[in-house]
This record gives sequence, C-alpha cells and structure tokens, in this order.
Amino acid sequence: MRAVVQRVLQGQVNIEGKPVGQIDKGMLVYLSVGKGDTLKDAEFLAEKLVNLRIFEDEAGKMNRSLLDVGGKMLLVSNFTLHGDCRKGRRPSFDAAAEPALAQQLYEKVIELIVEQGVPVEKGAFGAYMHVSSTNDGPVNFLLDSSRLF
Repeated sequence: MRAVVQRVLQGQVNIEGKPVGQIDKGMLVYLSVGKGDTLKDAEFLAEKLVNLRIFEDEAGKMNRSLLDVGGKMLLVSNFTLHGDCRKGRRPSFDAAAEPALAQQLYEKVIELIVEQGVPVEKGAFGAYMHVSSTNDGPVNFLLDSSRLF
C-alpha cells in the first residue's frame, strides 16, 4: 500500500458538487492498494497513520500524533499512486490491485483506524472526486508498506 499523508487545517471531498467527506485539523491521506498487498499491509499502515507524530508540541517540534491532538482523518482512495511513469509518456497502472481487492483493503484500513479512536471521513471508492485542502506547513509524507516492514 502506498499513501500520501498531508497535515491539513481542513480538507473536503466533493462528488458532483456535493460534499461527501469533510474535516478540520487532521490528516488528508491518499491511499492506493497494490498487487500483492494483504491484511498485514492494511494493519501496518493503519497503525502507522494513527501514531505518526507529525503535529507540533508546545516547543514547535513534530512530536504529537493524530490521537494526541484529537484530529480527524480524511481518507481518499487513489490508485494513481501506483502509477509507473518511468517509461514513455503515459503512466502504467499494472502495479495497482484489482478494484475488488483494493476496495476490501481500503475499507479495512478505515475500520482499523476507527477502532484506534480516530474519526474518519472518506471519499467514495472508485468515484471521480474533487478534493480540496489547506495544507499545514506544508507537511507531506510518502508511506509505502512494502518498504516499511
């Protein structure tokens, strides 16, 4: 699984002009499931996202997690994170998981995050979405479960 994690002051997902997910202070996470990803990847990524210390403490150091600051997460499926742009001019998406598996693991990540006490808003899996946010910092991170455990 791959994720782009952004610390945000606000984030919103709209589908056909209607908001479907919205948060204030927290994390906007774009998530992609790759071929070969399993429940182990979902468990690892959910734990990592909830406990990643990217929020500032009193000293201005990134020392607090989403749980510590009482933030929310906006989780958006985004298979294009598995796009390979190394050859030619058109990305290849061969590394992305088939939609049925991707949706199953995407929903599992959400379930695991909620179980840890973080409220999750989300987009609609597979839908065409408009995502807006106010990045805080900016602070952005790339996570790839195949490289993290």
